[in-house]
Amino acid sequence: MNDQQLVELFAGLDTPGVSDALDKLGLPGQCLGIEPLDNYRQVVVGPAFTVQYVSASVPPGTVGDFIDDVAAGDVVVIANGGRTDCTVWGDIMTQYAGSRQIAATVIDGVCRDVGKALGDGYPLFSQGRFMRTGKDRVQVQSVNQPVSIGGARVCARDIVVADANGVVVVPRARAAEVAACARQIEAVEADIRALIDQGKTLKEARAALGYHHLQRQVR
Repeated sequence: MNDQQLVELFAGLDTPGVSDALDKLGLPGQCLGIEPLDNYRQVVVGPAFTVQYVSASVPPGTVGDFIDDVAAGDVVVIANGGRTDCTVWGDIMTQYAGSRQIAATVIDGVCRDVGKALGDGYPLFSQGRFMRTGKDRVQVQSVNQPVSIGGARVCARDIVVADANGVVVVPRARAAEVAACARQIEAVEADIRALIDQGKTLKEARAALGYHHLQRQVR
């Protein structure tokens, strides 16, 4: 499947449902400590464009020209080792990403100039915000190589799902399987909600539809 077909598989799903599917299939992918800048109403889904930052060399290298190579609909995934002492994303990057219809940015580190991202509605997910520049402190080491984000491995073109709950990463080769599993889980949960609306107790509804085993791995 191409990128658009894989993205469409996740239409209507959210990170909790995808996370449950990952658990059921025995796959990692939840990005610990990566939080949304805002309480986004929409779910972002897109293929990962990965960027690895390292401490700056002498003389220092560049911090951000990679963005010219990011395609519309991609999610920029930046690994900065969880550093919170300097940023790797600011208002110019936000403006440029928005103009190129990049879907979102995920950072294992911090961002700044958040007023621009909030004002534009550009989706940012990071470990927080801090004003100090990364220039001469960090530099791009590689792009589209495997990186680690919040303890999760992300490879180029893996499928990133992000919303107000956080970020999960789905291995590209397993995307169809994960999406199908997430839809099965969501269907059961929808049936549980329907039973509650009909007057069933939570215990009765969960027991009737096997709620406690929904995300458990089948061994």
